[in-house]
Amino acid sequence: MSESPSDPPVVLLVEDDGLLLMEAADTLADAGFTVVEASHADKALKVLENRDDVGVLMTDVDMPQGSMDGFALARLVAHRWPAIPVLVVSGMGTPGPNDMPEGARFIPKPYEPTTLVRTLRAFIQRAA
Repeated sequence: MSESPSDPPVVLLVEDDGLLLMEAADTLADAGFTVVEASHADKALKVLENRDDVGVLMTDVDMPQGSMDGFALARLVAHRWPAIPVLVVSGMGTPGPNDMPEGARFIPKPYEPTTLVRTLRAFIQRAA
């Protein structure tokens, strides 16, 4: 892995539910990730346009605010920033055949914090 321990992977966490955002951010921070939070897709895109250190995108699907849902954000990020792995989470059921970009992973909500951390670590190692 190319990152040193002083250089934790940056996770862009996109979640419109404040409590879930806080819980996921705490879980990831406790696991050693650097977390950048966004409450909807438009904010996430601004982060990606202004930072070059995002190592993985984790997005919820159902986000009433903003111009797109998590699936549209995942496809856009995969197209514009193909080096950034995408993890999609949702409590609304499983994605359809064209919802997710190639290579993206899906975790249904509610998820175990250990599952989330394990999936993201494996994802980042594969992308490095």
